[in-house]
Amino acid sequence: MGGLADWFAVTALFRHPLGLPIPHTAIVPKSKDRIGQTLGRFIERHFFTQEVLIKKLRNAHAAQRFATWLSAPATAPVIANAVVAAMPYLVRSLDSHDLREFVRRTLGKQIRQADIAPVIGRAIHMITESGEADVLFERTLGVAARWLEENRDQIYSLVQQRSRWWIPRTINRKIADAIITGCADLLNDLREPESEVRLKFRQALAGLIDELLNSAEQRKQINASKNRILEHPDVKAWVAAVWRETSRVTLEDLSQPNSKARAAVEKICMLIGRTLANDKAMLRHIDAFLEELAVYLVSWRHEIGTFVAEVVRSWDSPTLVERLELVVGSDLQYIRMNGTIVGALAGGLIFLGSQLIG
Repeated sequence: MGGLADWFAVTALFRHPLGLPIPHTAIVPKSKDRIGQTLGRFIERHFFTQEVLIKKLRNAHAAQRFATWLSAPATAPVIANAVVAAMPYLVRSLDSHDLREFVRRTLGKQIRQADIAPVIGRAIHMITESGEADVLFERTLGVAARWLEENRDQIYSLVQQRSRWWIPRTINRKIADAIITGCADLLNDLREPESEVRLKFRQALAGLIDELLNSAEQRKQINASKNRILEHPDVKAWVAAVWRETSRVTLEDLSQPNSKARAAVEKICMLIGRTLANDKAMLRHIDAFLEELAVYLVSWRHEIGTFVAEVVRSWDSPTLVERLELVVGSDLQYIRMNGTIVGALAGGLIFLGSQLIG
């Protein structure tokens, strides 16, 4: 009787015993929606909580483990192979006419509307304020002065070609010498940090920066020039040609066993991994970012619980019952066997007890 009772109890969880619609049987199919809601609330309240997620992240040391994995010698080739395998498809997809038109409409519109004058002004200010910029400026002036001296004969020829036929060659040569000497003197004066010409140049540059940052008219002219350049057919053709050549070279390199792109990706991965592994401050930033991400995920826990409930609700009842029986079927059989044994022992004890009492 005990085994029969256990069989009935276990079977009643999943279906009607012997197909009979006995009340309070087939509990799982009838309660599927309630089970889904309960499971969703359980996950929402006990899994996706700020305390649980942050504690798990801190114990996991995710940033340190990621850096260790990334710096491992075997990791970089795996990442490089994946990147190199995906890059040809990416390059070819970017060559799509529809995609190029989409980029031209969206990105081109953003570039045309962008105000580049302040950006140029700040860039010039940043460059001029650094000591390296002065060194580079002086070296550039030195190169220009040497070029003038080395190309005197060409300048003489240019002056002679553009001069009137009745002007003597000696006069043209003096004019050319005066031009070269004047330019060289100007360049040499500019190379002197405290010269009057250098000071005037700095003042003019400061005025240009101020106009780029504050003058509405100057900004309007700069942006108009930018748009004219972007819309010029020759510029568009040049950009297209550069892209085609870059794509061709990239695809050709990716097809080689000793691809430079593959080697570059491997080197970058290992460099980033080693740098992260030794940079405690950056690891703390990554851990802090993951904790912020966990807190953001917690704000969605109700939606996650609802999603779990909806998934369970969408399951087909016979399929759900079959899957549950497959998962816990062996345990159910042990329950039935144990119930039979326990029921037989209990019945035997009751029988012995009744006999002894009688």
